[in-house]
Amino acid sequence: RLLLTEEQRRQLSPWSPSEVPLAGVTCSVRPLVGMASGRAAGSLMRAIRVSEFGGPSVLQLCADVPVPKPADHQVLIRVHACGVNPVETYMRSGSYARKPNLPWTPGNDVAGVIEQVGQHVTAFKKGDRVFTCGTVTGGYAEYTIAAGDTVYPLPDGLSYKQGSAIGTPYFTAYRALLQKAHAKAGETVLVHGASGGVGTAACQIARALGMKVLGTAGTSEGMSLVEISGTHKAFNHRQIGYTDLIEIVGCRGSIEINPRDTMAKESSIIGISLSSATKTELQETAAALLAGMEVGWLRPVVGSEFPLDQAALTHELIMQGGALGKMILTI
Repeated sequence: RLLLTEEQRRQLSPWSPSEVPLAGVTCSVRPLVGMASGRAAGSLMRAIRVSEFGGPSVLQLCADVPVPKPADHQVLIRVHACGVNPVETYMRSGSYARKPNLPWTPGNDVAGVIEQVGQHVTAFKKGDRVFTCGTVTGGYAEYTIAAGDTVYPLPDGLSYKQGSAIGTPYFTAYRALLQKAHAKAGETVLVHGASGGVGTAACQIARALGMKVLGTAGTSEGMSLVEISGTHKAFNHRQIGYTDLIEIVGCRGSIEINPRDTMAKESSIIGISLSSATKTELQETAAALLAGMEVGWLRPVVGSEFPLDQAALTHELIMQGGALGKMILTI
């Protein structure tokens, strides 16, 4: 071990001892010569690590995680922001159908800058602004690896925070509306919980494609957001008598449906999973969304922002409902 003065420690480490939460964590800070904020690839990085399944408290900030190296068809991204998704809470708890190998770093929706490219990657170069919804090593970190064909250019007109709000919300909304429900211009679309990340994305996509859009929210702030996100009419789903105006099926918890009720209107009940999308479907979605960015109708709504060391708090808050835009981590 090196014995350093406090002045040397401040010069070599981007964090003071009080800024590194070490209670109950087996990680440590190792000051490296030449290490500055935004450390260079090949050194160490901060990242959230999950070593056991459980509640939000298992999300532990580690300061000595090696920066990963990209393979031939991969890129290394310097993460500026990462979206937080409910599915990450299910995976963290161990209740999801697909359990990640431990230790695990959550996070797929990343926006940042290309730091390094594999030798077979030709679409990007170091310094390019990008976003992805398919990290390999997790996005709750200063650096992450992604396959080159799951990374997309981030236009200058969108911030990194907005870029981290594109991935899962917009890809999911497009898949639900176009690839599964086959919605068409002139049809009416109801978006339940339209004030959240996927909800605002669905409203923008549906409106841009010529549909009549109805949206719901549970707070006055949510209603205001829904109204400016492309809906023709907004409803408060907490209002007494709300179901007299429109019928709703929720997405969490158990529901009861009488199959006979679906016959007269030839209704369909469709479940979707973005992880089931084929490469061709993802390419189609990306092309449509990139066009939306170019034209200007795709404008991600960023909600609550938290630093990386408050990842556990985001997992508590995201399950409480009442979302306003996309919750993100800034890194």
